[in-house]
Amino acid sequence: MDQVANTILSSGRSAVELALFILLPIMIVMLTIMHWLDDKGILNRIVILLTPILKPFGLTGLSVFALLQTTMVSFAAPIATLAIMARNGSSDRHIAATLAMVMALAQANVVFPMAAAGLDVANTIAIALCGGFIASASAYYLFGRTLSTTNTCPDDQLLPIAKEQRNLLTTIRHAGKDAWEIAIGALPLLVVALVAVNLIRMTGAIDLLENVTRDLLIAAGYPPQTLLLAFTKYIAGGTAMMGIAMEAFNNGALSSTSINLIAGLLICPLDIAGLAILVSAGPRIAAVALPAVLGALTGIVFRIICHTLLYA
Repeated sequence: MDQVANTILSSGRSAVELALFILLPIMIVMLTIMHWLDDKGILNRIVILLTPILKPFGLTGLSVFALLQTTMVSFAAPIATLAIMARNGSSDRHIAATLAMVMALAQANVVFPMAAAGLDVANTIAIALCGGFIASASAYYLFGRTLSTTNTCPDDQLLPIAKEQRNLLTTIRHAGKDAWEIAIGALPLLVVALVAVNLIRMTGAIDLLENVTRDLLIAAGYPPQTLLLAFTKYIAGGTAMMGIAMEAFNNGALSSTSINLIAGLLICPLDIAGLAILVSAGPRIAAVALPAVLGALTGIVFRIICHTLLYA
């Protein structure tokens, strides 16, 4: 019983340190930048500039906004954008392509905190962007080809709505509030996930599976901890996986090279928890989940190949 209590306390301490001392400050900075760009109208100009370039990938103006939100804020940030797309008349194929892209990108709430463990942020984001475009094109032209392509409103209305101007201090306060909500919202999941994984590890089940797959993973160039991290990520989500990975890195069980190697496989919003949160944006989003997931998988496979070639 003492061992269980100690596991809960140590897991809770790790979760609090990760949420408050790594995730929170990074989210404050990134959200301040995003809100300032939005308030100055720079974000809208970026969206307008990129929309014609990304249109062949099945993306609209709001799709580009969702891309920036995922890459600069968190995987949950595009929920409001997806909901707007569902309400304002965006076609089912455009929604599927956007959802596929979001699920194949590298979410900011994992990428930037893991820079502290040696993650190559620039390479990870660049590869993820390419993977996201592959995912959106796959969903639009292949897996979602039978979906409707008709928008029920003009293209110029498929752009983010301009917001009122705020001074810098107000922008920082607003960013801090949003960052606090993200960090505190992630804390319960982090605690539960870390406790659950550590308790499962106490049973020896994961160690047994790692021993069985160790030779196969090493032959593929992956660290033995990949199985545990993949189990955590695809069940509990990327933030929970980050907690396990950071703990392993701090204990010397995982190197920076290994973290960069597995980034293509593990840093993306596509998992059970992430999919459930994203499709909560509305029934139209949930209706195109299957072609979007299949499209996202193609982008993730591309990312895995790229990271393996670079870091194996």
